[in-house]
Amino acid sequence: MDARTSASATLRHARIAPRKVKLVIDLIRNKPVGTAIGILNNTPKAASEILIKLLNSAVANAENNFGLSADKLYVTEGYANEGPTLKRIQPRAQGRAFRINKRTSHITLVVSEKE
Repeated sequence: MDARTSASATLRHARIAPRKVKLVIDLIRNKPVGTAIGILNNTPKAASEILIKLLNSAVANAENNFGLSADKLYVTEGYANEGPTLKRIQPRAQGRAFRINKRTSHITLVVSEKE
């Protein structure tokens, strides 16, 4: 991938589990940016709101930093990796404590210009 034809945006420590984000990223991978935003607007998942902001950021990076045209952009890559897990406890019967893992994600979206 050439640095002049692609741009990316990254969100670290997002308070949503990576497996929930990956489901929505799979819907928009290899789609034009306009289509991807339409899909995200009509997807009733918590991750879609986060991904709309991230996609708009990636498009802005492509336009302002690399001079790419927003009309020709499409989503090349998208992935959600696991971030640090917040460990909490839930009180249970007879003095026991159960662990609750509040997972976080590092999300990256890459947009490229059609050749």
